[in-house]
Amino acid sequence: MNNNIPYKFDSLSEVHEILGLPKPFHPLISLVDMSKIKMVTSNLPNPRIFNFYKISFKANLKGKIKYGQSHYDFNEGGMFFVSPNQVVAEDDNNGDHSGYTLIIHPDFFLSYPLAKKIRQFGFFSYSVNEALHLSDKEKIIIISIFQNIDEELQNRIDDFSQDVIISQIETLLNYSNRFYKRQFITRKAIANDLLQKFEEILDAYFNNSTSLSLGLPSVQFLAEKLNLSPSYLSDMLRSLTGQNTQQHIHNKLIEKAKEKLSTTNLSVSEIAFELGFEHSQSFSKLFKSKVEMSPMEFRDSFN
Repeated sequence: MNNNIPYKFDSLSEVHEILGLPKPFHPLISLVDMSKIKMVTSNLPNPRIFNFYKISFKANLKGKIKYGQSHYDFNEGGMFFVSPNQVVAEDDNNGDHSGYTLIIHPDFFLSYPLAKKIRQFGFFSYSVNEALHLSDKEKIIIISIFQNIDEELQNRIDDFSQDVIISQIETLLNYSNRFYKRQFITRKAIANDLLQKFEEILDAYFNNSTSLSLGLPSVQFLAEKLNLSPSYLSDMLRSLTGQNTQQHIHNKLIEKAKEKLSTTNLSVSEIAFELGFEHSQSFSKLFKSKVEMSPMEFRDSFN
């Protein structure tokens, strides 16, 4: 198998087969107790793509994890979230696979509001190094939800099973959302360090005239500079400042534009070009939406 081409899993039965498990109780959803797997998960194709949602809880997530440019020790259990058609490449060498993995085909959500709502949970776009780290109390809550789903799948497949399981999944996602917000707070020193680096990168982008060659800074560019996923960066910034990455970029653009309008004789078109805009009209439109006056009106206000 070519290691450069991700192997795609299209069915839950295929995952069960490669893990040496019996067929799933339900064709569209499965909960795997990882401690009961005889074949280690490292035998799964790597990298790989799942055609379904995957929510994993590892009871003993030990080692070091990278946040930004620094490594931090952790010894808590952790959760990972993968959305359909997302490439996964894991490097797990600690030999401890205890925990749960919930696999859900998108069709399981059809006709339920969660089919659309699940896309609002940004952590499905986080990188592996941005796992959710759980306290002991949080672990108890998460494990109990997994056990409720397992009980429903094994013993109560009836007309109400899907409703009950959907509600349990939604509860699991809502708790995960709450715990991620807690993580941003409890790791605030790390987040503040990243915020400072983010501001430095953004300042340097304009001060070094990078915008002249690369155009406007993108969320993807800034996230890569910090070794974060775009979704995690935006959610982290929002938790600290109330604004996402794109809003921070716009604020910096307006700040630099005001500086140039008030201290230079450059035309609006020249300022727009220096800031990375292809068209001055786009710059003027953004400026007016943020400042409530056109660039020329702002400049005239200083005379």
